[in-house]
Amino acid sequence: MLDDKDQPLTEADKVMIFKLATASLPRRYGDAIEAEMSDEELSNALHSVLGIFGGSCGPGRPSISFAGSGLRIWGGWHIVNHVTEKPLFAGKATVAMARTVYKINDPDNKQMNLF
Repeated sequence: MLDDKDQPLTEADKVMIFKLATASLPRRYGDAIEAEMSDEELSNALHSVLGIFGGSCGPGRPSISFAGSGLRIWGGWHIVNHVTEKPLFAGKATVAMARTVYKINDPDNKQMNLF
């Protein structure tokens, strides 16, 4: 599947890429996730998990690159170029995706969770 640059990412692909890039978040911050995390706390945790720069790829898996600086995550079914391509997630979008994927409540949000 790699090198098929024309294959678009599905929403499920994007979630998978996000989970692969942030896989250590629930392991390292599980207690904090259960207790609720503010945007600043979650941003700091994501920065730590993503590190300076990293990535992965393999047969049947998307190519992924990530950087703690800017909370950026790139991914695709081709070898991603973090210099020329726009990240799938960056900044507040990364924090929002972490809240959705890992069901992290924000103590500053007084709206009741409906689900």
